[in-house]
Amino acid sequence: MEQLLTGKSTIVYGGGGGIGGGVAKTFAAEGARVFLVGRHRAPLHAVAEAIKTAGGAADVAVLDALDEKAVDDHVKSVVAEAGTVDISFNLITRGDVQQVALKDMTTPDLMRAVTNGLSSNFITARAAARQMVAQHAGVILWLTSGSAKGTQPGMGSTGPADAATDTLMRYLAAEIGPSGVRVVGIYTAGIEGLLTQEKIDQVAGPGVVDVSMAKAAIAQMAILRRAPTLAEVASTAAFLASDRASGITGSIVNVTSGLVMGPA
Repeated sequence: MEQLLTGKSTIVYGGGGGIGGGVAKTFAAEGARVFLVGRHRAPLHAVAEAIKTAGGAADVAVLDALDEKAVDDHVKSVVAEAGTVDISFNLITRGDVQQVALKDMTTPDLMRAVTNGLSSNFITARAAARQMVAQHAGVILWLTSGSAKGTQPGMGSTGPADAATDTLMRYLAAEIGPSGVRVVGIYTAGIEGLLTQEKIDQVAGPGVVDVSMAKAAIAQMAILRRAPTLAEVASTAAFLASDRASGITGSIVNVTSGLVMGPA
């Protein structure tokens, strides 16, 4: 079967994480050369080794996606090495806080996810966009949970952070689209196999939400009565990044198994 991303150079920020690693492996399996970026070398190295063992190509860079100079310099180094930057996907964690009523939430807890999410997406997308506009081609991918569309109590800083990122995506798409660069988002949440007690405790506080109850609630609320899988998210991302999706920009594709309803 023809590979979707043959010859494409791809930067995956947060490439050592659960979603980032899964996306990076799928991109590599589809023929892309993957440049993994993150703050910790060990998980990045593990993903890179898995990609190489499977016959793919991967490079590792340790840096903070909130460091503007480091991000700009890295993009330049990718261009020097690969010739182009064809795909950029930011999948870093934002520091979301949930299960705290907004009336009881501190300003730093509300703003952390908004600031980190918006800033890192802006910094990484801007660096990619400058190169992509010059080469008249490229795809910038974004990911949020779709919480900007909901009104479920207890989602805390996640909804405002998602809304800020979704809006920036649309404005950026409108600005750089005439140069042949696409910007596309993905909604997903509660991915099967990645939702752990540790991750729930990070956003809701230790022991506030039981992971088994959270999984059951997701399955009950989702139209498909199940959570989305990592393979579904990664495969969707690979398609959106490919030339087969060349008519899609300024839009968000819903990969939530129907947990989020309606169009983006």
